[in-house]
Parts: sequence; structure tokens; C-alpha cells
Amino acid sequence: MSRYIVKRILYIFFVAFIITVIMFFLYKSIPGGDMARVMAYVDQSLKQSDPDLYVLKMKEAVIELGIGQPLILQYFMWLKETLQGNFGYTLYTHVKVLQYIKAPMLNTIKLNIFVLVCVFAITFPLGIKTAVKKYSTFDNSVQVFTIIGMSLPSFFIALISILVFSAWLGILPSSGSNSGIIVRETMTKFQILLDDLKYMILPVFVLTVSSLAGITRYIRGTMIDILTQDYIRTARAKGLREKVVIYSHAFRNAMIPVVTIMTGWLLGIFGGSTITETIFAWKGMGKTLYDALMQGPDYAVIFAMNLFYTLLGLTGNLLLDLLYTVVDPRVKLG
Repeated sequence: MSRYIVKRILYIFFVAFIITVIMFFLYKSIPGGDMARVMAYVDQSLKQSDPDLYVLKMKEAVIELGIGQPLILQYFMWLKETLQGNFGYTLYTHVKVLQYIKAPMLNTIKLNIFVLVCVFAITFPLGIKTAVKKYSTFDNSVQVFTIIGMSLPSFFIALISILVFSAWLGILPSSGSNSGIIVRETMTKFQILLDDLKYMILPVFVLTVSSLAGITRYIRGTMIDILTQDYIRTARAKGLREKVVIYSHAFRNAMIPVVTIMTGWLLGIFGGSTITETIFAWKGMGKTLYDALMQGPDYAVIFAMNLFYTLLGLTGNLLLDLLYTVVDPRVKLG
């Protein structure tokens, strides 16, 4: 097991290295990419207040970034800075990229943890129950709702949620991630927690509803297939309780294909929450990426976030392999 993990970690580093090469040379091929990097390193307000100092700083930035050096040398200079956590500066606010994306990254992780808990808490019991009671009124009703859920895009669910809960009922905020620094200064820690949760409800609701239909149907289909197997009939013939048959025998084996789709979905919500975060003006990774694309574009921020998503995907695949050994002891990692 430990040998396999070491091999996979080395594989992650190798793939990450290849991706950094691709990202860097894509960056170099973008018209004006080098100029954007140089401008991000220099405070643009100097252009008006002190033009001579501005020109001097621009020249220093060109030397520091290695602009004009051979491409291979530029790449290793860039890679060295990246490995040290120095992704450069944002184009307009002129702050370090890592500092700029830190808060949005934490916001997205926090948001998706709540989504993960909600989806697991709903889809697993619902998928199992609909499989056990297949073709019943309950099952048919759930199938109707899942088909509707799969047909509705997330932005439509988000807009309807804002219309109902914010515009009509006025019980939940329609945008933002908190009430703001000025208001929160007068709050207790408990009130700040409630404030965070209040602003999180609608984005979590939309991302959860968007995920329920497909995962519930997948779990249901897998469970129905497992429940028709001979070993399930044998377990029932032995007189085992129905709960033992379903949860200890059927569900354990149904988890093997479910783990694959759940891992892919988990990686997807980190990368696919851009629309939801943008609609709700939630200051997360998706909204930050959207702003970086629309305002500039801010290549330093875009590439830093792409690297984050790459490492997230590679780590997710490692966790997927490890989860297989948990749900299916027959799988051995060599």
C-alpha cells in the first residue's frame, strides 16, 4: 500500500510538471502575455504620479521575470517562483496572487463541504429506498422529480431560488458571502456564524438540488442490479434480516461503481460552481476565476487557479484508488 501511494505521488508530480510546461508555453503564446506579467508586477498608479519611477520599475520587472531570456530559462525561473508559492501579482489590485485567492479558496471549500454533506445525506437513503421499493408510487414520484431535476440547468434553479426566497419571501439574501466588514464588527462570534450560514443557504441549496437527480438515479440503478444477484437471494434464503441483506451485502457492493461517480462529481462541483458563485456573487474560486477572465484577463490568477484544479484532480484520483480498497477488500494496490 505505502509503495503504491509513493508511486502515485511521484506520478502526480510528473503530470503536474507536464501541465506546468503546457501552461507556461500557452502563456507565452498569448499576445501581450509577457506585458501583462510585467504590468502586474508594477504598481500602475505610478504611471500618473511618477512616470520616471514607473519606467524604472517596468525595466526592473522585465529583468526579474527574465523576459528576453531563452524560453527554457524563463520556464525554470517561472517554475521556481511557482514552487515557492509566488504566482506573481494580480493585474489591477497589485497584490500577491496567493494572497488574493486564499479567501475565495476557503469559501469554495467551505461551501462544497456543506454541499457534500447534504448530497450524501439525501442521495444514499433515497437511492436505496427507491431501489428496494422499485415501481412503487414512492419510486415513481422520486423518478419524476429526478427527471425534472436533470432537465433544469443550475442557473435556472438559482434564479428561481432568488425570486422565491429573496424577492417574494424576503427571508434570504440574494447575493454576497456575508453582511460586510462594517456590519460584522458589531456582531458576536455566534452572530457571525449565523450570518455566514444565512448567505450560504441558497448557493448550497442550488448546488445540492443540481446534484441530487443524477446521483440518486445512479445509486438506484446500481442497487436494483445488485439486488437481483444470486448471492442476495442466498442471503435472504438463509433468513438474514432485510436490513442486513440491503446494507451489509447489497449496498457494500453497490458502492464500488458509486465511488467512481461520486469522486468525479466531487471534483466537478469545485470546478463547476462558477455559474452558481457568479449568480450569487459568492466570493469563491468560481467567481474569482470568472472575474479574472472578464477583467483583463488576469493571466496570473487564471494560471494559479488552473494549477489548483489540476492538483485537486490528481489528488482526487489517488483518493479514488484508496477508496476502492475500503469498499472492496478484493482490490489490492501493488
